[in-house]
Amino acid sequence: MVPFAGYDMPVQYPDGIMSEHLHCRSAAGLFDVSHMGQVRVKGKDVRQAVETLLPADLVNSEAGRMHYSFLLNDKGGILDDLMVTPFEDHVFMVLNAACKQSDIAHLKARLPAGCEVIEEDDKALLALQGPEAANVLSALAPDVAEMRFMTMRDLDIAGVPCRISRSGYTGEDGYEISVPGAQADAFARKLLADARVKPIGLGARDSLRLEAGLCLYGHDIDETTTPIEAALTWAVAKSRREAGGFPGDSIILKQIAEKTPQRRVGLIGEGRAPVREGAELVNDAGEVIGKVTSGSYGPSAEAPVAMGYLPRELSEPGTKVKALVRGRERPMTVAKMPFVEHRYYRG
Repeated sequence: MVPFAGYDMPVQYPDGIMSEHLHCRSAAGLFDVSHMGQVRVKGKDVRQAVETLLPADLVNSEAGRMHYSFLLNDKGGILDDLMVTPFEDHVFMVLNAACKQSDIAHLKARLPAGCEVIEEDDKALLALQGPEAANVLSALAPDVAEMRFMTMRDLDIAGVPCRISRSGYTGEDGYEISVPGAQADAFARKLLADARVKPIGLGARDSLRLEAGLCLYGHDIDETTTPIEAALTWAVAKSRREAGGFPGDSIILKQIAEKTPQRRVGLIGEGRAPVREGAELVNDAGEVIGKVTSGSYGPSAEAPVAMGYLPRELSEPGTKVKALVRGRERPMTVAKMPFVEHRYYRG
């Protein structure tokens, strides 16, 4: 157990990080992610109001359709990456743990007076991830089987009122389940009673999301990084690329049109030793050209995998660079992400 964003969090359970990682890829893993922020925004024209703070298209979205998006500062930097879902009378958000209080303050300061920001701190959040996740959960709630990736709905599961989404941060099929905090322990134990499910800690959560090519806020992205530099242009809705209307829109739209001098890339190393966050990337002349922002051994990729930033001209897959690890140069190759295939259920 380690302190993380004000919570005590499990790094690993007795089986260990490698075993947990591979179990999630082959069966089903259960993560306690209750440290994440759950927020409901209500008020008149709430979709339009929230849209002024991020580059998703909420106004034209189906109710219950989730969007990966960002709260942005006035320079287009990422204050937080989040999941945002419009419903008929409110907008629901899931925020990163370390950012949630600043995010809530930002929402309250920037949204019009008619909008109410409600932190649902009485709710826990569990993530059930892996190829067996749908089979496990549909045994308790058959309706979840046909939910599509990036959709959310309210369901009663085993007598517990839940808000459930078919989503997650591992690259696998799975669900995130918001449950009343008082019922979370019993609900988690009910899932863990299935032999296909094992508990998974922060260590494997990190290696799973890295293999899936997914960013970790405060490491791969932060308020000095725009979505375009981070190779997340796809998360800026096409309709917003024309109309703008979000913080930093002029900078971001210019970057889309003209490209950026640097961008986030995937990197694969040789052997088994990982190249960790903070390692400098150099060229053949030994000149520093970038840095690693996340790095680990990828148990499923069976290679050291990393993400980092390089000049655009060196960002094409197949480009050779070197990472400095304890004063020694380690060869690395720019690679396409994800490092393992996404297995989301799209129906």
